[in-house]
Amino acid sequence: MAFDRRSLLKGMATAGAAAAAGTVPAEAARPRKVAPEDAMGMLYDTTLCIGCKACVRACKDANGLPADTTTPGMENYDAPLDLNEYTKNIIKLYDDGTRRSYVKRQCMHCIDAACVGACMIGALKKREYGIVTWDSGRCIGCRYCMMACPFDVPKFEWSSNNPLIVKCEFCNTRPGDKAWDPACCEVCPRQAVISGKYADLLQEAKRRLAEHPDRYEPKIYGEKDLGGTQVLYLSHVPFEKLGFKFSHEEPVPELQQTIQHGIYQGFIAPAALYAILGGVMWRNRRQQVKSAGEEEA
Repeated sequence: MAFDRRSLLKGMATAGAAAAAGTVPAEAARPRKVAPEDAMGMLYDTTLCIGCKACVRACKDANGLPADTTTPGMENYDAPLDLNEYTKNIIKLYDDGTRRSYVKRQCMHCIDAACVGACMIGALKKREYGIVTWDSGRCIGCRYCMMACPFDVPKFEWSSNNPLIVKCEFCNTRPGDKAWDPACCEVCPRQAVISGKYADLLQEAKRRLAEHPDRYEPKIYGEKDLGGTQVLYLSHVPFEKLGFKFSHEEPVPELQQTIQHGIYQGFIAPAALYAILGGVMWRNRRQQVKSAGEEEA
């Protein structure tokens, strides 16, 4: 990919001058983000899920996703093993021989999303209701979002000549009054996963824990983990057994920026140059897509 050297050098000079003019103290505290007042979310309860995978099918129908026939031995079936370019939502099974549980995986719509912080030109954003969405018109295919996400959610369309990033976007593209109404929640026969206002779902989770302490692990995953997630979980088996590897409260972007400030002592030059380079890459990609379209025509 060809870069616009003149634009890049001009940006470097501007960023360098800005950095020389002043710095941000390395010890400056980064305000902890909170869910917006209109935040929407989901609550998944492992004790109610029967593993029917109706949510997986509904998600594919609502988002126009093809069947995943790549699983060896299951070429005639839609049988994804995990989230991938064909699958935004999946039900997985935990079974250690004595205890078993289903667990639903999709984008967690983090309150302070690592993928948003990693995206150099804003292809991933927190939008209405605090939902993390992806803009194909801005994405340059760098895949930094995939590396940044602690839940390994964003996936890349490796099979496409014009690849996209695939992740749950809370069904924001559903037509009419169905927009922002997740299909997975709509079809669940046991209401194992429900959607609604984040604040209401958090209170509902607390109510269930208080009324049935013997039924659940004493924790709401996502209430505080990694700064909080707008997808909340209740479980009857330890969360780490279901694949939830992180339980500390610091959001990934908060840790990233603390380290960055310590290394650069607050200089804005690295971030500025990063943004400039991203802008050049984005412009060049748009030109390539335009040229490809003209050739096809």
